[in-house]
Order: sequence, then C-alpha cells, then structure tokens
Amino acid sequence: MPANTPHRRVSAVSAGPATAAAAAPAATAAARPLNRRTLLALALAEAGGLTLLPPTCLAAEALVPVGNVTGLFSVMVARVQVPRSAHQVARALADWPGTVAVGGGRYSMGGQVAAAGGLHLDMRAMNALVWLRPDQRSVRVQAGMRWRELQDHLDPLGLAVKTMQSFSNFTVGGSVSVNVHGRYVGHGPIGHSVRALQLVLADGQVVEASPGERAELFRAAIGGYGAVGVITEVELDLAENRRITREVRTLALADYAGFFAREVLADPDAVLHNADLLPPDFEQPVAITWRRAPADMPLTEAARLVPVGQAYGLERQVVRAVTEWPGGATLHRQVLHPLLTRGPAVKWLNHEASRDVAQLEPASREHSTYVLQEYFVPPAQWLPFVRAMAGVLRRHRVRALNISIRHSPADRVSLLPWAPQAVFSLVLYYKQRTDAAAIEAVARWTRELVDQVLAHGGRWYLPYQLHATRAQFERAYPEVAALRRVKRSVDPAGRLGNELWRRYL
Repeated sequence: MPANTPHRRVSAVSAGPATAAAAAPAATAAARPLNRRTLLALALAEAGGLTLLPPTCLAAEALVPVGNVTGLFSVMVARVQVPRSAHQVARALADWPGTVAVGGGRYSMGGQVAAAGGLHLDMRAMNALVWLRPDQRSVRVQAGMRWRELQDHLDPLGLAVKTMQSFSNFTVGGSVSVNVHGRYVGHGPIGHSVRALQLVLADGQVVEASPGERAELFRAAIGGYGAVGVITEVELDLAENRRITREVRTLALADYAGFFAREVLADPDAVLHNADLLPPDFEQPVAITWRRAPADMPLTEAARLVPVGQAYGLERQVVRAVTEWPGGATLHRQVLHPLLTRGPAVKWLNHEASRDVAQLEPASREHSTYVLQEYFVPPAQWLPFVRAMAGVLRRHRVRALNISIRHSPADRVSLLPWAPQAVFSLVLYYKQRTDAAAIEAVARWTRELVDQVLAHGGRWYLPYQLHATRAQFERAYPEVAALRRVKRSVDPAGRLGNELWRRYL
C-alpha cells in the first residue's frame, strides 16, 4: 500500500480510563511555551548532561515525569504530547527542537520510552482499527492499540493474534518496537508475523516499510526501540482461535531440553509452552504445554476472553506470601504452584492470551517493586547457564518468584536480534527494594548475570533496567553497527532517542 494512501478507519476503539487520565496532564504539558531554561535543559540532554533526575536548577521548569510499571527510573521530560494520527506525529517532530521519544503501555523498565529533557509522544490515543480482512487473516491497526482491544475485534470472527506477549495490556507498536515474543511454540519474535509498518521519520516524512519496501528500515524498526522512526501503524498476520487443553509435567533439569525437543517442538498440536523453575534450587522445571483440543472436548472455562477490570486480590496475596512470608519459597513450590496447575483445563486460545497484568500488580510499589529480566542462550548452553544463573541468585539472596523458560527459533527479521540462533529464554521475575542501595545491589548482580550469559554464548533482553555496561552491550549485540548505519541515513541529527540509546547507541 503506498505510504501516502489514507487508510479508512473501519472502527475506532475509545480510550480507556488509563488513557484518558494520561492525556489530561499531557495536554497541559504540551501547552507550555519553550523558554530559555527549558532550551538549556534540551541542550544539556543532547550533550548527555542530564541524567534521569535533572539538576536542581531545572526543577523550576516543572518537567514532566514519565514513569514505568516498576516505579523505578522515571525520566523527567520537557513536554508530553498525545497524538491521534501520523500527521500529528509528523507535526510534533517538526515543531520540537530536541530529542523525541515514544511510549505506549510503559512496561519497559529503564527509560526506553523517554529522553531526559525531551519530548515524549504518548501513543495510547492512537488505537484505531485501520482495517481487518478475515479472509486473508490479516489486520492493520494504529500502533497505540492494546492487544486486548484487538482481541475484542478478532474473537467474534474466530480469529486470534498470531504472536504476542503472555499478557494483553501492551500496545501493538510498543511490542513491535521491542520485538516481543510469547509462549507460542515455533513462532519466535513478533517480527515474524509483521507484514508492514507505517513510520514517521525524524524529518516528518510518513513512509511505508515492509519486507519488500524499504526492507532495511523495516528490519531496523522491529526491535529498534524507536531509534529509526515512530511506528504509527502495524499490519499483522492472524491465526485461528481454537480450543486448547493443558498438560503439566514435572521434570529433572537435565531432562528438560530433550523433553522439549521431542514432545513439544516436534508436536504440531503444541500451541503454547513454558516451564517454571522455582526457588531456591531452580532444579525441577514444571513444564506447562497447551495443545490443540478436539472440537467436542468440553470447556472448563466458558469465557472466550478474560473480562476487563477484574479484581485480583487472591493472586496478589499469593505473590506477597511467596516473597515475604517465612518459608514462602517452600510454600510456593510445594503447595501454591501445584494447586494452580492441578486438574484438567480446556479453554479458548484467546482466553489464555488475554490475561491482565493487574493480577501481578501489588498494592503498592513505594518501598518494594516487582521487576523482570530475560536472558537468551543457545540450547547447547542452557543447562550450564541455568545453574550459573541460580548460583548468582542464591549468592545475592535475590527474592525471585520464578524463572520461566520459553523457546524461540532464530530471528529472521530484526536488524538487532536477541535470537541470532535458536535459543531458550529465561525470564526472571523478582522483587526488589526501591531505595538507592537496593538499586545498586541489583545492578551488581545483574552485571554478573550478563557476564554469565555472554560466557555461555547468549544475550539479554533490552526492555529492562539499564544496568549492563556499554562494553557488555557491544559484545552481546555486534549487529548494532548496522542499526547505527541505518539511523545515520534516516536520522542524521540523532533526534529520535531515549535513555536506552543515550546509554548504548
């Protein structure tokens, strides 16, 4: 489709309460004129002179905090705007003299959606359905649409998202920008299911990118964290919604890789899979596989989608008990986890894919918070890496809830791949305090884990806290040279950026 062809909006999804609340302060921030002190802040930010917490002399400017789900590492920006079209994005880029960063659901955890002293584009109001073609199993949406909003359109037609995260709160554009993956067997990162992108470049040009048109720009945008353009529309492959049934197996750690290859990856009926490793020893994977169920198999869950706005008090209490009660890890391993996975389960794929992160949200994140990290290792190295990882976690007394194991084939699309070859991924979910000493302690053991994954031929995922050094990043992602080259060609002044790229690019 030509880049300048207007797309007819066949349906618009109204912004939810969270979007509306975010838009109100944004409008106020956008109305402020630039004065000399704000311009000074922008200049310092461009030169790297602003950290995530700007100098006290700039506080009078009432810079706007852009936070994330953890409550850690808010970035102070000069202005927030809430565009509703690619034209408004282009205009914002034309009118702003400094760095521009893009954000959606704000689930990245280290400043990936904002630049200190810069302009933040909050994309969540760009959530319209552009078109939906059930016969072609394809859809095109504005980048700020959340997966749960898309599922509302797809489910009545018997369709499902082909690849997404395990939870449905994330925006489509943000998911593409970080090149997410989920539990889908054999799918790999989301880039494998993206057909085309609409991008707004740093000069305000609106362009179309796909595997056949501006292919290198397309590859740079998928997993490029906003470095080369603002993703404003995404065209995706879809899949069939189907009944799935759960199988749970507890294995010895040394047996897991062989089990996965034989009984999951080689099984055409396997749809979703992950395995949980529980503290403190992380030695017995509990493998959970969802397989295609016969059409006449009775459902144990009648709802087709997880209802929006549910209360999750019990689930939150479980997380609190596991991380704070004496013997919480034993309680989790011996009682709670078996209870949660016991018995038959038959449901629709869309129900399992529409889970809400609210079930993980604690009552408060003021003094402690829950955080993710993720590491990727080739199958031949996964067992020694898991044991090395467990050693680091035990030595530093990390309050881990679990390590979730997934698998991905090699990434065929992204210019900056986290899976240059087939990998097992290990998603660490843990609790940490929010004080400065705790943050520094996490930084130390994180760098140890990064050293371990590098020693085992792997990489780590970039949407999380930015504790790794520049040298570690360069060693893990040598393809960044190609990303830098594409960025120079479309953004020679370096106007598109964020705290991730300020640190590493």
